[in-house]
Amino acid sequence: MSEILDPTELPEEQNENTLHQQTVVSGLYENWFLEYASYVILERAVPAVEDGLKPVQRRILHALKEMDDGRFNKVANVIGQTMQYHPHGDASIGDAMTTIGQKNLVFDTQGNWGDVRTGDGAAAPRYIEVRLSKFGNDVLFNPQTTEWQLSYDGRKKEPVTLPVKFPLLLALGVEGIAVGLSTKILPHNFIELIDASINILKDKPVTLYPDFLTGGYVDISNYNDGSRGGKVRIRAKIEEFDKKTLIIREIPFGTTTTSIKDSIIKANDDGKIKIKKVEDLTSKDVEIHVHLAPGVSPDITIDALYAFTECEVSVSPNACVIIGDKPHFVSVTDILKINTHQTVALLERELQIRRSELLEKLLYSSLEKIFIENRIYRKIEECETFEAVLATIDKGLKPFKKQFYREITEDDLIRLTEIRIKRISKYDAFKAEELMRRLEQELAETDDNLANLTRYAISYFKELLKKYGKGRERKTEIRTFNTIAANVVAANNAKLYVDREGGFVGTGLKKDEFVSDCSDIDDIIVFRRDGKCLVTKVQDKTFVGKDIIYCAVFKKNDERKVYNLLYLDGKSGITMAKRFSVTAVTRDREYDLTMGNPKSKVLWFTANDNGEAEVVTINLTAQSTAKIKQFDYNFAEVGIKNRSAQGNIVTKYPVRKVSLKSGGVSTLGGVDIWYDEHLGRLNRDERGKYLGNFDNGMSILVVYKDGQYELTNYNLTNRYEPSEIAILEKFDPERILSTVYYEANQKSHYVKRFKVETTTQDKKFNFVGDAKGSKMLAVSADQHPRFEIVHQMKERGPLEKMVLEPEGFIDVRGWKALGAKLPFAKVKEVKLLPPRQINEREIAENRTINSNLLVEEADIDEPVDEPSAIDDNGSEKKVQQLGLFS
Repeated sequence: MSEILDPTELPEEQNENTLHQQTVVSGLYENWFLEYASYVILERAVPAVEDGLKPVQRRILHALKEMDDGRFNKVANVIGQTMQYHPHGDASIGDAMTTIGQKNLVFDTQGNWGDVRTGDGAAAPRYIEVRLSKFGNDVLFNPQTTEWQLSYDGRKKEPVTLPVKFPLLLALGVEGIAVGLSTKILPHNFIELIDASINILKDKPVTLYPDFLTGGYVDISNYNDGSRGGKVRIRAKIEEFDKKTLIIREIPFGTTTTSIKDSIIKANDDGKIKIKKVEDLTSKDVEIHVHLAPGVSPDITIDALYAFTECEVSVSPNACVIIGDKPHFVSVTDILKINTHQTVALLERELQIRRSELLEKLLYSSLEKIFIENRIYRKIEECETFEAVLATIDKGLKPFKKQFYREITEDDLIRLTEIRIKRISKYDAFKAEELMRRLEQELAETDDNLANLTRYAISYFKELLKKYGKGRERKTEIRTFNTIAANVVAANNAKLYVDREGGFVGTGLKKDEFVSDCSDIDDIIVFRRDGKCLVTKVQDKTFVGKDIIYCAVFKKNDERKVYNLLYLDGKSGITMAKRFSVTAVTRDREYDLTMGNPKSKVLWFTANDNGEAEVVTINLTAQSTAKIKQFDYNFAEVGIKNRSAQGNIVTKYPVRKVSLKSGGVSTLGGVDIWYDEHLGRLNRDERGKYLGNFDNGMSILVVYKDGQYELTNYNLTNRYEPSEIAILEKFDPERILSTVYYEANQKSHYVKRFKVETTTQDKKFNFVGDAKGSKMLAVSADQHPRFEIVHQMKERGPLEKMVLEPEGFIDVRGWKALGAKLPFAKVKEVKLLPPRQINEREIAENRTINSNLLVEEADIDEPVDEPSAIDDNGSEKKVQQLGLFS
């Protein structure tokens, strides 16, 4: 073991040399760590902005191009070929190749490559095959414009970056974790990327949003252009099959059908939702059936699935790429601009290379023509040396040298000597001229493209879209999501009990008084006799104070819930009355509803869900000096204020008893309801279309584009699918609906007007007939509707337009009636026009005029379901009125 020396004990000269050789260990570790971090960032985890690829992906594509012969290759062979360039094992290469292959863009695959929707992995590399797709071959490779470097062992050449002429990084998306940073770029739509690149070249603004292979809905409100700090919310596409079954058709990005199913089962086990069972029936398409428990609302369950399961996920993008050998945090628009301008630069280089090739071909063709037509080849027969041959040819070309774009070199002369006698003897001057004209034409076209590079690049992108855009339409629907309150949609999985005297509330007091069902995430509001109230989270057992007079589940921001209170002020002895709401509080903080004086107490308390104001009888004490010792007090005379208000004076005399005389009615009136057409939800926040003021018993009319209507209540938890709805408004029994539709049994188009005669809620009624193929073309709830009809009077006749005004010409019939048949051979299109503004006198005049335009009365051979289809004489008839049209 060597002896450790103290440098201070060494001779001066030796001490100085030793110090120069010392290295601080902490410095070594710092340098090693920085080198390792740099290696992971640049060579493993983060993609280069030029081609959007990590090194392993780039090496896979290069190896596959080297092997490409148009046929499929075993993935195992591709992995082996890639290992010549990649310094890691086969597992990382195989995983990277599977990830690229599942995105179905640059690879053609064969065999079981797994499924991103179900989470199934690919088969073993020896069983699956791959080759470059036509798109990959077209946009990823060009050896002439590729910058090369030596592979890790120096035996092979590999590309520094591939000359990609497409925003591949944004199309594929990427995710990687390096040392001290990470990257997450979401995939975007193929067609939208090309359109955006064209807009960049046209100096137009661009906006990009992510698109996922798994479909679903995405809320891009906080996308932040894909840069740091942004977030997108992604939801599964859930549809209501019937009142007992929900079907999940598409799932969020990053989830699988297995993880979705497991999260639903867990939410049910935790009591957040109530379902009977969940079935994964996914095969070609995603299909997960969620069977609901009896009595459970489908709308609330859908919200609960979004709130408590993987049916909704949040993803935070973080666009980090390598630019100039350094990581940069950018936006997706920045990446697209870089890729678009790089594509233009690569196209310019390709044009310049092609121009050089054309010039060389023209030069050689001209040299060959001069060499043969001027019989220079005969002058070299007498030359004795090769140098003399070259000198003779050069002398023969001298008169023509000015027409060439560059000087003639010795290599050009040597090439002429290699022309065979057979070619000279069969030389066709006409064909040579034709070839040169074609080359000149292509050269002129290349020069024009170079002069108009932006136009050429736009044409290139349009050609890409034409060749490869089919079937690449957007899969993920962009929507705005509502915020789901978890405590509103959570299933009631517990029961709330109260010990009034002891002052305890909770779900574990099963021997005490039952209050209501609740969920384990609810808050509880408690009022005590001393005039205090507090809100606390539901637990197994919680002490909230003795002498509890009211306990219930607390609903935040519920302005309809009004509390009526009479209390005795402990200092003055005055009895006060107040009405108030509790909309928002700090949890576990006591609020005093009285003036705050000691010995104050509550004499009367009621909680009213819809702002009811009762009438109470107040009895004063016998010792009171008041002349009237009993009187009634109406809470409707008290205004609703906040909980800290002192209230109104009721009496200054001592109160013996307060009793209920009569129940009150609501003093709040109806509820104003709005419909947000983007969210498909009702609200009271003045967002969207105002539907009206709703009170008990009122309904909402929903008319669907498939020819059905439905009456629903006005609960804010209702869900509506905007893309399926033609009309959504407050239901008016006197409202008349006008519709143009196709009846499949009669193979004819009809127009009819009808009132909604049913009153059953949450049940759909089909007003266009149940025959398969029947469909609604247009519907209106306007008072004076108008439809523009594009039609053909005869088969293969010219298209014509007419404006149909049903009002005044067609009687109001039952919702099952056929209506009036349109006298057209074909109806191509029906558009809803703005309603006509006319008065009642004009309606009466039109009715009289059109009664004289009755042109046909035909026998009815189709069934008539309603009495309104029978005329005044009791006979059934069908009327065709040409006078319906203006």
